[in-house]
Amino acid sequence: MTITSLIDFVDPHDSAAPRLRQAFGAPRELLVAHQLHEVRAVLDAVQAAAEQGAWVLGALRYEAAPAFDAALQTRPADGPLAWFAVYDEAMPWPETSEPPPEPTLHWQSRQERAQFDAAFAAIQQAIARGEFYQVNYTAQLQATLEGGGAAPARALFAALQRAQPGGYAAYIDMGDEQLLSVSPELFFDWRGASLLTRPMKGTAPRGATPAQDAAQAEWLRSSPKERAENVMIVDLLRNDVSRIAQPFSVQVPALFHTQALPAVWQMTSDVQARTRAGCSLAEVFAALFPCGSITGAPKVRAMQAIRALEAEPRGIYCGAIGVMRPGGAATFNVPIRTVTLRGREARCGIGSGITSGAEADSEWQEWRHKRAFLERASMPFELLETLALQDGQLRHVSAHLQRMAGAAAHFGYRWDEAQARQCLEQLAQTHPQGLWRLRLLLGAAGQFGAQAYAMEASASEVLLRLAGHPLLEAHGEFVRFKTTRRAHYEAFTPSAPEVFDTVLWNERGEITECTRGNVAMLIDGRWVTPSLACGLLAGVGRALALQEGRLSEAVVRVEDVPRVQGWAFVNSLRGWIAARLV
Repeated sequence: MTITSLIDFVDPHDSAAPRLRQAFGAPRELLVAHQLHEVRAVLDAVQAAAEQGAWVLGALRYEAAPAFDAALQTRPADGPLAWFAVYDEAMPWPETSEPPPEPTLHWQSRQERAQFDAAFAAIQQAIARGEFYQVNYTAQLQATLEGGGAAPARALFAALQRAQPGGYAAYIDMGDEQLLSVSPELFFDWRGASLLTRPMKGTAPRGATPAQDAAQAEWLRSSPKERAENVMIVDLLRNDVSRIAQPFSVQVPALFHTQALPAVWQMTSDVQARTRAGCSLAEVFAALFPCGSITGAPKVRAMQAIRALEAEPRGIYCGAIGVMRPGGAATFNVPIRTVTLRGREARCGIGSGITSGAEADSEWQEWRHKRAFLERASMPFELLETLALQDGQLRHVSAHLQRMAGAAAHFGYRWDEAQARQCLEQLAQTHPQGLWRLRLLLGAAGQFGAQAYAMEASASEVLLRLAGHPLLEAHGEFVRFKTTRRAHYEAFTPSAPEVFDTVLWNERGEITECTRGNVAMLIDGRWVTPSLACGLLAGVGRALALQEGRLSEAVVRVEDVPRVQGWAFVNSLRGWIAARLV
């Protein structure tokens, strides 16, 4: 049977409970609203179908908001305002032994930095005039889907789920449009009279080391700006929920909870209540939609600003995607981290809440961090370790396997150390003599591969050159972990054949590493290597030199280069090589 919808929702009341994970075939009925006056009737029909024993899955566009309050201004919609499919039964989640072929997408922003800066400045001026406290400003990314086999939308959804596991994931085929949501944000969960909302507001990037990661989470929990941003939206949600709540039932049982996602830490808070007798699904949406976390506060004025500043409709992004189960329990997400497909044309929105304490550079970087799930899902890659094999002996093999295991845990790749060792040892047995460079590869499904390449002895000294511009991806996961995704490094490949490698630096002007290894510098009589916090790969050779006391960590800036008395290139494959900077 053809699958038209998939739902994979965490239980918002107990993350350890079994997930709501079902598949659905052909619907027996579609409930669609193209005009604002049709939206409430569609929601009434959705509720009636569920109360009569059906499963109902679907979505509302952000532009459906005026159906509930004409003051909530939006741009004209680019598709149906509400779309729901009614199913008589649910099927088990389709388990496959082999992952589908991975698609490739090259995402481009539909907004340039200059446009972002102009909108940011306009928001700050309006906040200073007292027009609103916060606006959630967004823009669209676009790409063309390449590959993905016979079912490219499903293949992309699987890749998105690997990139952003957990949360409230849904795949819905609307015919002309497919929704691929891996949203971590709950809009509301409504069971009987119990209503829970969990707005997500407040972001920090993940750290490069466990200690830095914990520090980032603590910074998010304690940041006055992030807490203020969260409280603004909690207050907005408390007000919205109170419109349908029994008197004195609105509570905030959890405030400033930090949630770990692959690329960022997010802050959530819970607002819950008991709804009044006879409350309908349409009334819940009328009170809450759109979620305040993706509008700003106050909602009406923030949405007016969004309409004026954003160049195109948001669509399903920032609307709602969800399910009503037989009997009437409803769970909807806020469709962030959500891709929409029309044919092979893909769109995805990215945004952030802007307050009076915000800085344009920080918000722009937050957008970069939030789109990391897209980059991970949009181009196939394998995990990679490169190590030396000399006369049949593998060099530093345990350290390399430990690092690959960490990368596998981060990216959600299956890991089997015994299988990895067996793969390497089989290759080593066929190359008992000489010096070889071994590449160990690990695919998402846990399959290992290895190749050996003849390797010449290292030079006694090599030439390095300083990059002419920063590596903007320095703090990304494809720098912190070694993979076959190396375009950001290859862009810095030296053009002069006599130059061995390029010394990279980040957007703060801090030296980080070379494209094929780490770098060491002699400053004030001691050898130092950049701190992992600067954005670089934790090289095996670097770690050994630190353990031996030959190196210590330090932050070295480009402006400090004249003070460097000596240079060295360091990695596990070639060891320590003296270097000169040209």
